Amino acid sequence: MRGAKKIAALLVIVVVLGANAPVVNAAQSKKVPRVALFWFEPVPQSRIDEFRRALRDLGYIEARNIVLEHREAGGKRERLPELAAELVGLKPDIIVASSGVVIEALRNTATKIPIVMPTISDPTGGGFVANPMRPEGNITGLTNFAPELSGKRLELLKEAVPTITRVAVLWRSSPVQESGMKELEFSARSLKVRLQPVSARGPKGLDEAFQTVAKARPHALLTLPDPLFLGQRTRIAEFALRSRLPTMAGARELAEAGGLMAYGPDFSYNFRRAAVYVDKILKGAKPQDLPVENPMKFELIINLKTAKEIGVNVPPRVLMWADKVIK
Repeated sequence: MRGAKKIAALLVIVVVLGANAPVVNAAQSKKVPRVALFWFEPVPQSRIDEFRRALRDLGYIEARNIVLEHREAGGKRERLPELAAELVGLKPDIIVASSGVVIEALRNTATKIPIVMPTISDPTGGGFVANPMRPEGNITGLTNFAPELSGKRLELLKEAVPTITRVAVLWRSSPVQESGMKELEFSARSLKVRLQPVSARGPKGLDEAFQTVAKARPHALLTLPDPLFLGQRTRIAEFALRSRLPTMAGARELAEAGGLMAYGPDFSYNFRRAAVYVDKILKGAKPQDLPVENPMKFELIINLKTAKEIGVNVPPRVLMWADKVIK
C-alpha cells in the first residue's frame, strides 16, 4: 500500500513537470528549406503555378515548411550578376533556373548550391552538363532540346493550311536555333515550302522584324523556340492577327495569346518534374545522382478562335490531333 502511494506521488510530479515544461514544435526545430527561383525573361505564371502545385503534392507548403525566393532580370543581362549575388547571399538550399544566361551568371557564384533546370535548350552544347546521364557538377534538371520538332511544326502547319508555300521564320542566331533551322530547311524541301528567315535581336528589334516580315508577304509565320518570343508572345500574336498570318510556335502560351498553333514539349510537365528534383535533393540526393531528362511529353494546341478571325479552316483531322482546342 505504501509502495502504491509512492508511485502515485511520482506520477503527480511527472504530470506537473510536464504541464510546466516548454512545448517544442518539431517543425520549428528543423531548418525550413529555402528554394530560389531565378528567371531571365518573365516565366508564364501557369508554369510557376504547376511547380507550386507539385510541391504541395509532395508535402511542401509555402510559409510553413518551405520558403520560395523569386528573382527576375526582366530580360536585362546587366542585372544578372547583381541578382545572382543577391540570391547566393540568401544561402538557398537549391536554385531553380530556366535559362542558359541565368545559369551562366550563377556559375562562378553558386558552385556548391544545387541548380535545377525546369527547361534548358541544350545543356551539353551550352557547357553546363558534360554527361547528362550523370551530371558531374551541381547542375541537373530537364531539357526542352528537340530540334527535330522544328520540321514537325512545319508539317503540322502545312496540314492545317495546305495552301501555304512561303513561310517567314522568326528566329535568333544561336547554336541551338541553327540546329532547329537545319531541321526546318530539310522539312521545307520535302513540303515544297520556301522559308524566309527573319532575325530578331531583343524586344526592340521585334518591330524591325515585323516590318521585314510584312515586306516579304509570307503565307504564314513560324517562330523557333526562344525565351524572347515567349516573353513577347502577345506582340507577336497581335502582329500576326493584324497581318492575317497563320502562326506556329513551340510553346502553348503563344497559341493561348492568339497565335494559331503551337507544338512542342509540355512545359507545365517539366515544371512539375522540377519540383520532384527539388524534393529529392532536399531529401539528400545529389545533382550527380539525377540524370538530365529529355522531353517526354508533347502537346499540340490549336486556337480555333484565331483561325476564324484570320479566315483559316483547319481540317477536322488536324483538330482531332490536338491536345487542346481553344474556342
